Amino acid sequence: LDSLLLEKMKLNKHVSSDRSKSRKRHFSAPSHIRRRLMSAPLSKELRTKYGVRSMPIRKDDEVQVVRGHFKGQQVGKIVQCYRKKFRVYIERIQREKANGATVNVGIHPSKVVIVKLKMDKDRKNILDRRAKGRAEVLGKDKGKYTEESAAMETS
Repeated sequence: LDSLLLEKMKLNKHVSSDRSKSRKRHFSAPSHIRRRLMSAPLSKELRTKYGVRSMPIRKDDEVQVVRGHFKGQQVGKIVQCYRKKFRVYIERIQREKANGATVNVGIHPSKVVIVKLKMDKDRKNILDRRAKGRAEVLGKDKGKYTEESAAMETS
C-alpha cells in the first residue's frame, strides 16, 4: 500500500502534472527552452567517453537515425535545427516533391543518436559540468543505504 502512495506522490508542488498544462507549456515554449527540449541521446561510445547521457542537439553534430522510415547505419550531419517545429534536418535525408524538387525531411531529435559532437568551449564546459555532477552521484554508491548512513541520521 505504501509503495502505491509513494508512486503517486509529487516531488515538487510547484510543477503541475496536468496533461493539458504540460502540452501547453511544451508547444508554447520559448526558443531557449526548446533548445533543451530538443536533446538527443549520445551514442554508447560518446556516453562512456564523456559520462553524459544526452545533449541538446546543434547544427554541425553528426547523427544517426534510429527510428522511423529513415533509420539505418548511415551517419549524417545536421544541416538545420528548426526549433519552431521541433525538428532537425539531416544531410542526406531527403524526399522528392511532386514537382521533382528535393526537400529535407524533418526528424525529431529524440529519434536520432549523436555520433559525433561539434565541440567548442561552451559545449566542453557543459560536458565537464554534467560529467562532474554525475560522477559525484555515482561516487556516493548511487543511493545505497548503509548502516553508517543510518547511524549518522539517528545521531
